[in-house]
Amino acid sequence: MTRHPFGSARRLAPLALTMSIGLGLTLTACGEDAEPVGTSNEATTPTAEPTEPAPGSTTESVAPSIQTIDITVADGKITPSGERVEVTAGEEFNLAVTADEPGEIHVHATPAQELSYSEGSTTLPLTIDQPGLVDVESHNLDVVIVQLEVR
Repeated sequence: MTRHPFGSARRLAPLALTMSIGLGLTLTACGEDAEPVGTSNEATTPTAEPTEPAPGSTTESVAPSIQTIDITVADGKITPSGERVEVTAGEEFNLAVTADEPGEIHVHATPAQELSYSEGSTTLPLTIDQPGLVDVESHNLDVVIVQLEVR
């Protein structure tokens, strides 16, 4: 008895058909909630091709944002007034001071720091390495500005 070269293909045809139908149903079920292409009511916007920077220009990477604590000194009063603020040990953060007159801020960390600010806007970078609760005060106005929870 001679075997026909397509004999095994005939036996596999029903299996291939069953698998095709199963695959088709599976793909249809996954896309049930999807809106068919071309039926959207929304206008589509073409995507722009990436372009090269202009000659002589540079591309800069965006630096991670630095935590900033805003401090306002006006008419002999400071805000915030004694609030607790979490900062991360060893990471730089900024005290952004807006003041109607120059002054000093005392940071009771180890080591203690005295930071001067001028009239107008001053940004004071600060890093505290040792975890704990650190008072930031104005000795001139005799007030705790913030308590830093250094973690």
